[in-house]
Amino acid sequence: MVNKDQVKGAAKQATGAVKEAAGKATGSKKTEAKGAAEKTSGKVQKTVGDAKEKVKKAL
Repeated sequence: MVNKDQVKGAAKQATGAVKEAAGKATGSKKTEAKGAAEKTSGKVQKTVGDAKEKVKKAL
């Protein structure tokens, strides 16, 4: 079972990875940095969602 944080986190990771790659391809350090930040934010949100699921399963 998946929760909203897991789904949103995975989506942010994917979007961030695309932006990061686009920034690298175009030589835009700003876009690359924004993508990396969004990807990291997505990882954190997904981790929170994973933790919520573990707690839910433990109860």
